Amino acid sequence: MEFSLSPDGLLIIAACTLAILFGGVIKGTLGVGLPLFAVPLLSLLIGSTHAIALVAVPVLVSNIWQAWQEGSWSASIKRFWPLMLSQSIMTVLAVYFTLSFSVKQLNMLVAFAVLLAVALMLFKPSFNIPPHREKMMGILVGGLSGILGGVSSLMGPILISYTMSLKLQRDEFVGAISVIYLMTALPMYMAMFSFGRIEAMDFGYSVLALIPMAIGLKAGQKLRHRLSEEAFRKVLLAFLILIAILLVFR
Repeated sequence: MEFSLSPDGLLIIAACTLAILFGGVIKGTLGVGLPLFAVPLLSLLIGSTHAIALVAVPVLVSNIWQAWQEGSWSASIKRFWPLMLSQSIMTVLAVYFTLSFSVKQLNMLVAFAVLLAVALMLFKPSFNIPPHREKMMGILVGGLSGILGGVSSLMGPILISYTMSLKLQRDEFVGAISVIYLMTALPMYMAMFSFGRIEAMDFGYSVLALIPMAIGLKAGQKLRHRLSEEAFRKVLLAFLILIAILLVFR
């Protein structure tokens, strides 16, 4: 991935910066949503593979930050380790088996993941998971979200629905989901790098993307208690639907 300093190149750089900035705002406001917003939007500009690479470092750093703020490391790992292990294994396998996919095919998979996220956020399926079945359900959810993450990096939709079904408090949810994302994003990006889907130069650009992400994240945290979460979600859903449609017909 290379960015030129031509007028068109500068326009793409500005658009990518804004995509990551607003992704940070969404992450700070809702606790989730940076890759869900930024990856499909960036895919329209630079292709899904480069989009996934560009948000790699911001995703890792933002989740480390949120998990540290909530102080939920040990409790989350102890409770969700079967889910994280299952998800990590399936993520690496999914990355390997999609190496031969074209940019168009990967964009279609990203579009599918976005539409799935929209459907889950719209209908908010509610499950009642008994404590004695949580480990088994976690393994299943981890496997499904790992497949989704390996092909599109958007492992969030299924994870969010599952963790919300556990009726976690808001701060507990943010801490737990951040730890789960982090512990499964690491093997995902390592697999993509090892298998050649991400290059070393991509990580350099991704480090620079920390600047707009951090600005957006701080702004989102300030907005979290000022805006109606329901209204914010509706605007986000409408935008995600538009992006998914554009990816399908691109």
